[in-house]
Amino acid sequence: MVRRWMVPLLIAVTGAAVAARQFVTGSPVAGAVLGLLFGLLAVTQSPLAFPRSIETAEAQRRAAEDGKPIVYWRPGCPFCLRLRARLGPSGARRAHWVDIWRDPDGAAAVRAITGGDETVPTVVIGDSSHVNPDPNWLRRQIA
Repeated sequence: MVRRWMVPLLIAVTGAAVAARQFVTGSPVAGAVLGLLFGLLAVTQSPLAFPRSIETAEAQRRAAEDGKPIVYWRPGCPFCLRLRARLGPSGARRAHWVDIWRDPDGAAAVRAITGGDETVPTVVIGDSSHVNPDPNWLRRQIA
């Protein structure tokens, strides 16, 4: 749990320090802007930027029923964030999301697919798996 929030927490604390420094040196506008930018960056690197994560077993059960892809991801991954942003709100709801840092079975599934690495995003659609797929390709698959 702590590992998932380490990067965004570090970004937020650093942003608060930078903003406070700007306020102290007499630049309140710069402090406010920097605080806002660091806050937005912290949110994008946190689990809050992704749909609710479920466990691998639940994702596999649901995918077998509804045919939606399973997207294995982790917080702080820029490629996962790019995929999530390109899918948009409706696209993100058309997949089952598994956080490999929260679900050890998800991490094991990714290692099995990638030959021992935890490379994400890894997308499983039916019997095929794709490591770091093109977001536009995935959008076409789930449309």
